[in-house]
Amino acid sequence: MLNFKFTIVLIVLFSVVFISCKDEVLPKPKGYLKLEYPKAQYKLIQSNCNFEFEKSELATITYKNNCWMELNYKDLKAKIYITYRPVNNNIDEILKEVEKLTFEHTVKADAINSQSFENPDEKVYSKIFFVEGNSASNIQFNVADSSKNVVTGALYFYSKPHYDSIIPAVRYIEKDIIHLIETFKWKN
Repeated sequence: MLNFKFTIVLIVLFSVVFISCKDEVLPKPKGYLKLEYPKAQYKLIQSNCNFEFEKSELATITYKNNCWMELNYKDLKAKIYITYRPVNNNIDEILKEVEKLTFEHTVKADAINSQSFENPDEKVYSKIFFVEGNSASNIQFNVADSSKNVVTGALYFYSKPHYDSIIPAVRYIEKDIIHLIETFKWKN
C-alpha cells in the first residue's frame, strides 16, 4: 500500500514538472495610455471688456478685475490665465516684457518655438510661444491691436511639470488657444 501511494505521488509530481516545462514564460509588453478627449466645441464669450473670442465649452471662465480672466479646464487640471493691458504709447515695452517672461522658462525648457498670427481686417496681431520641456508654462501668447490694447495668456497645469506626461493635454489645449486667437476681435 505504501508503494502504491508513493508511486502515485511520483507520477503526479513528475506530470506537474513535465507539463509545466512546455511553455516558455514571456514578460508582458509595455502598456501605453491612450487618452481620448472630447471633440472641441466653441462658444463666443461676450463681456464688458474691449475684446471677444471663442472659447472651448470644456473650459469654464472666471472674470477678474480689469478684464483679466481665467479659463479653467477642470478635467485636464489646467488653466489659461488671460491678462488685458491698455497701451499708453508703450506697446514695444509691453511686448518685450511678455517675451522676457516667456524666455525665463529657458532654464527648464528644451526648446521655445514661436508662431505669428495676423488678421489685419480685425487689427489682430498675435504671437504664440510653445515651450517644450518641464517648464511651468507650456504655451504663452499675446494678442495686440498694434496701438491701444494687448492681451496676454499663459497655460499652466496644477501639477509638477512632467512634459512627457502632459503633452497630450498640452496639444489638446493648444488647438483651443489657436482657435481663441483666430476668433479674437477687438470691440473698438
